[in-house]
Amino acid sequence: MKRPTPPRQQIAALQSLQSGLTKVLVAVAVVALAFTATNVTLFAIDHHISPSIAWLLDPMVAVALGAVLIVDGRLSEHGVNPSGWATALRWFAGLGTWLMNCWAALWPAGKPFGVPRDVDPAGLVLHSIPPVLLIVLAEAITHYRRAILARIAELRLLVDTVDSTPVHRPSTPAPIERPRAVGKPVSASRQLVICGGGAVFPLTIPSASTPDGSGPEGGHRLSTEEAAEVIRQCYEDGDTIAEAAVKSTRSTSYVHKVYGRLANPDTTGPRLMAVGGEG
Repeated sequence: MKRPTPPRQQIAALQSLQSGLTKVLVAVAVVALAFTATNVTLFAIDHHISPSIAWLLDPMVAVALGAVLIVDGRLSEHGVNPSGWATALRWFAGLGTWLMNCWAALWPAGKPFGVPRDVDPAGLVLHSIPPVLLIVLAEAITHYRRAILARIAELRLLVDTVDSTPVHRPSTPAPIERPRAVGKPVSASRQLVICGGGAVFPLTIPSASTPDGSGPEGGHRLSTEEAAEVIRQCYEDGDTIAEAAVKSTRSTSYVHKVYGRLANPDTTGPRLMAVGGEG
């Protein structure tokens, strides 16, 4: 199944199409007016216009028609609709060119002006195609431009709506990195694994005291649970007993006792016995 084209790409394609239509119209106008230049010049000479200036008649009409076609196209690209005078100028220049080209086919020499009676069908068709084609093409492209601009306006509104809609992204908490002590590496045999009967049980450590007076004096003393967690982390990080005692605000003898229980956990029962004790 073909995926729909994004709105921005559609806008770019429509703008390119609009520019291409203007180029086609200008090219047809140049070719058509070049074809009619000889006929208009001869028409002016036959009606007593000096040949030195007779050739100016067709470029005069051509420049006016080309200007209105090009300006109408550029204004339409910016969403500006020309007034009725632009349409009147376009039709006057086109019909004037057609009439000067087809005059000899409608009213041959020696025939009075009025309702055409001795029409030259071949000459009428031959000289009508270029100016009529130019007039009809100009009107068709005008409607094409309006349709293209309307579609571009819809797509731009869609793009503005999407751009103005805030995008909510789920917030992910940043990973917490635990500081690792720079020292001797922890061997695999010293990793704490607490198992019993195929299940994992939490480690509980009772409250402890520092009877030997080696704990920190003054300052904040950690609670039993906090001290237990600090000692466990120090054991996993490979800290010495003295370092663990300072961090856990407990005595070295107490930390030594907890380190021993962590190194040799009692897993004989369904639950892990508490390590440590009142020191």
